[in-house]
Amino acid sequence: MNEAVLNTRMHSFPCRSTFFAWFLFLALWCGGCSNTVFRHFQDTVDSPNGTLALPGLGESVTVRRDTYGIPLIEAKNMPDMAMAMGYVHASDRLTQMVGFRLMAEGRLAEMAGPPMLDLDVYMRTLGLERMAQTMLRGMKAENLALLERYCAGVNAYMKQHGDRLPPDLALAGHAPEPWRPIDTALVFCLVNLALSFNLSEEIATLNVMQAVGPEKAAWLLPIYPDEPLPFAETAKLKDVDLSGVSDTLSRTGKAQSLLCSLGLGGVAASNNWALSKSRTAGSASIFANDTHLLLSLPSMWNMMHLKCGPLDAAGITIAGAPSIAAGYNGHIAWGMTMVMADNQDLFLEKLKVIDGKVHYLSKGSWLPVKERKETISIRGEDPVTLVVRETHHGPLLNDALKNSPKQFFQPQPMDLSYGIALQWAAISENDGTFDAFFAMNTAGSLDEAFPLMRKIRSIAVNMVCADRDNIGWQVTGYYPVRSQGRGLVPSPGWTGEFDWKGLLDPAALPWSKNPAQGFIGTANHRTVGTDYPHILSSSWYWPERAERIAQMALATDRHTLKSCMEMQLDTRSTFAPRLQEVLLRGQDAPGISREIAAWQDPRKRARALLGLSLLDGFDGDMSASSGGAALVSVLLHCATKNIFLDELGPEDSGPWKAFLVVNNESYNATCDHLLLRGDESPFWDDAGTPGKETRVQILARSLADAVSFLESRQGADHGNWNWGSLHSYVWETEASKMAPHMNLLERTAMRLLWSYFNRGPYPAPGDYFTLNVSGYMMGRDFDTWLIPAMRIIVDFSLDEPMYGVNSSGQSDNPSSPHYADGITAWRRGEYLPFPFRDEAIHARYKDVLVLTP
Repeated sequence: MNEAVLNTRMHSFPCRSTFFAWFLFLALWCGGCSNTVFRHFQDTVDSPNGTLALPGLGESVTVRRDTYGIPLIEAKNMPDMAMAMGYVHASDRLTQMVGFRLMAEGRLAEMAGPPMLDLDVYMRTLGLERMAQTMLRGMKAENLALLERYCAGVNAYMKQHGDRLPPDLALAGHAPEPWRPIDTALVFCLVNLALSFNLSEEIATLNVMQAVGPEKAAWLLPIYPDEPLPFAETAKLKDVDLSGVSDTLSRTGKAQSLLCSLGLGGVAASNNWALSKSRTAGSASIFANDTHLLLSLPSMWNMMHLKCGPLDAAGITIAGAPSIAAGYNGHIAWGMTMVMADNQDLFLEKLKVIDGKVHYLSKGSWLPVKERKETISIRGEDPVTLVVRETHHGPLLNDALKNSPKQFFQPQPMDLSYGIALQWAAISENDGTFDAFFAMNTAGSLDEAFPLMRKIRSIAVNMVCADRDNIGWQVTGYYPVRSQGRGLVPSPGWTGEFDWKGLLDPAALPWSKNPAQGFIGTANHRTVGTDYPHILSSSWYWPERAERIAQMALATDRHTLKSCMEMQLDTRSTFAPRLQEVLLRGQDAPGISREIAAWQDPRKRARALLGLSLLDGFDGDMSASSGGAALVSVLLHCATKNIFLDELGPEDSGPWKAFLVVNNESYNATCDHLLLRGDESPFWDDAGTPGKETRVQILARSLADAVSFLESRQGADHGNWNWGSLHSYVWETEASKMAPHMNLLERTAMRLLWSYFNRGPYPAPGDYFTLNVSGYMMGRDFDTWLIPAMRIIVDFSLDEPMYGVNSSGQSDNPSSPHYADGITAWRRGEYLPFPFRDEAIHARYKDVLVLTP
């Protein structure tokens, strides 16, 4: 069976399942599955050289590409620039763009069938399209016109390539619809959702509370090492029967799991810093940014350089949006980290059916819910009609996530004991976020950038910006002002006492310019003091990365491009020394030694003592080759289970899975207990034994368990232990991540195609606490899921200031030579130049494509 037969047969199949069946037969017969597919789809990859007619252009546009396929687009006017940018985005990332759009619209089931229905219902309930429409209404007319031209470029590409679609779309049998301005706004709203996490955190918290109750749950929700545990916050649910939300929690958890599978699970982090000219060898500012996102293939980011009149900017873009999101424009450099903003609140609503219509209780009155209908198409099945119900707080998640969606018209009293409504400060009328990002691309100084950063409202980030002589920081976003409470856990909605009073005045948001310390750095940590009068978040990240930035920034006043590269690639943990202090030299150390000495089992005793010895010799470098790094990480894993699993388990239970979500999204109960909490915490006691265990007993047990774990995985010779054998990177496409939700035939086909679509595993250094972050699910496994999705550094003292690297290739087409080449550069810690001078541009960008009218 040759490729000509494959080509003929593939285009004759009407649906994905039929094609997968044929493809499975073909693969089993002739072998070489990935190579066959690679060759077949090579004609979907365009040449980067030559001349191409693009009807609609006013004048010719030049698209240069470097050895990694990163484009530099040169246009003579902005309408042509926007159209060319749309064309280039589609040529590089059409599959990603279409996937983003379908997800945001709640239409994945059209392409992927019933497994995606829960997610589609969830997305329709959130109503991103209404947010997108609000965003478009806030855009300036001239920017909306450019967006129209961008859409024309995307659509021109799709028209030219209708019979040569990229592999994912071709295999799915999906013909994309024309791109519209609302689609760009939808992509932005989807990314905003992906960078918001409080919804998943509150849902998980409810699940945990069902197992342990509100009071004990406070021990599992530490806010920051120097802040009290949130007993007052969890107490607002002490008289609420949480069993009434069980079904909704289960369905919501399923949808959240699907979002995570698609790389949009509501978790993000990042580092950025700016060094003042007084701290650099070149007497000019240095800026650095690396955004931490879910490990995905392709990366969420797409790199690009744009040149048109006053616009000369390079950096990261989101395929689907015509703007540089973070980068450098010859005058300023700018980038962002997540504030970890708490701008999503869940409200429990008392519901009942009155005269056949659902009502909710509000301050003593029963009010009818608002309703809207949504029709969802499903590949291979009849469409489903969904009724979305809303209280004054927001949409009810109950009706959105039933297991039997065809019954949405019929309220079921048994399911309506409590509703769960979502209120989200996502956007408001006259939102200027889009316009502000456009304007940042041409801002000439930090002083020009500050008022623009303050207009970025619909995404909550720490914007750090620098010009040659100045550095600055501005917090952006919408933040609710609550009547009571802090929004960490869901609130009773029927009393009104926890309702929002409005949104925080943007003038109250923190900012800084040229601080005396000579640097600005943010790492998702608490960036404000305990005396700050407003609540930005209750879910800050661990403080260690921010501490390491400060440590390295203050280590010299001769910083260079190279020293900032070393900072971004740094794998030294500042958490490990704290753990060493507690276990080896702190007040618990004698008790741990006595506990170990009292054990009757000599092998267990020897393991714990070996654990202490190895911990004492660990230098804190979380390198992939380090045995000490492996021990510290496994110790955290074992301690998490030994402290909390007895109350929240078993491991396949809803409460335990929910706890892992809460425990890995921000500063967590594991670290809080290890470093701060004594026997006053009820979780040190092992509920599975008749006695009452103490902190030192559990710590000693965890040391022995960690050594036993490593012996079982890497052998008895601890000299051979290493972190990278446990902890690895695997780049997987969203389709591959969805394979567990497919039918048997499709799963088999995806397994045969694994090496075509995916890359890895590769040993991974780092962890949550290192600047070169590599997050994993503490308490579950060591698989990396959070990485620096890109790295950018701008040294204003250099003739060519900007260097950067993406975490994947430029293209989302597995048959492209630029599908995975960026992964190699990223893993090696390499950086690519982004030249701005003509001579350097022509030396760097060898491939030239001219787009003509």
